[in-house]
Amino acid sequence: MTRTAVVICPGRGTYNKPELGYLHRHHAQRMDLFHSFDAIRAEAGQETVTALDGADRYTVSKYSRGDVASPLIYAASLADAQALGDDIEVVAVTGNSMGWYIALAAGGALSPQDGFRVVNTMGTLMQEQLIGGQLVYPFVGDTWQADATRKAELLAHVADIDATDGCDLALSIDLGGMLVLAGNEAGLKAFEAAHPTVQDRFPMRLANHAAFHTSLQTPVAEKGRSRLSPDMFGQPDLPLIDGRGKIWWPGATDKRALWDYTLGHQVTEAYDFTRAVQTAAREFAPDLFIVTGPGATLGGAVAQSLVLGDWRGMSDKPAFQALQEAEPFLISMGRADQRALVTG
Repeated sequence: MTRTAVVICPGRGTYNKPELGYLHRHHAQRMDLFHSFDAIRAEAGQETVTALDGADRYTVSKYSRGDVASPLIYAASLADAQALGDDIEVVAVTGNSMGWYIALAAGGALSPQDGFRVVNTMGTLMQEQLIGGQLVYPFVGDTWQADATRKAELLAHVADIDATDGCDLALSIDLGGMLVLAGNEAGLKAFEAAHPTVQDRFPMRLANHAAFHTSLQTPVAEKGRSRLSPDMFGQPDLPLIDGRGKIWWPGATDKRALWDYTLGHQVTEAYDFTRAVQTAAREFAPDLFIVTGPGATLGGAVAQSLVLGDWRGMSDKPAFQALQEAEPFLISMGRADQRALVTG
């Protein structure tokens, strides 16, 4: 029996120490694909993806860099998307932040190699510039119940900080029950000083992350547009849901507009992952939401996005857990216990 699925591609921060060797463990049969990525890296004088994945040792200082993390995540995620079983019918593709670039390739709007060029170019530019930083802070409690008032209060405070001389701070990603904020050091410190530690770890800084999805990235967007041609972009084979919740349909996509969004708005404006997931649920009503690897941290944000959208009557975390335990519909391919549910 065929199962319909929305594929969700992860962004930065998902290739960590447990993921070292992911390509070799799960995709030894796809080495030809990875070697085509290696060739692109070699042309740029960069260490190859297969060498990075095959290393003996993982260090945060190296593997969290944009020019290292981005190509590894792309290779792992795209290979996972290509490894789904024959009984899975993918009805749409979306992603979180950098995951949008992966979604473009998984959905056919970019070739695997051109998708890699986009990711490697943008990841390298982000690392070279490294403008600003990011932190994460939740607006929901342990039960994930929607709290629009709390969210509004936090965003109002972000705006107040941003209006202060010397401070830059803005919403970077609307990520389920969490806000990813980005800004300069003064803006990030002002937020951290004003908000108590919750759940023992937030506000949490993200290592080697720049102020993604804010106007601070305008120089990166401009360089990306100069290096990556609109001619790389084609009609998608599958519907693509972007970081505004907009759907790009096969046969009806303006390829120039897709390039313009990808290297413009997507880089310099807030990314609404929550809305992308909720659009996927409402417009395509899939049997499954499949989060490709590496890692499994994005599953929580997908679940929270569905709860916040009252998908299938889920109003809190216990309601999600009850449905998920009865018949798993959210599958993280980075989890060994779930991967086998959707691979061939």
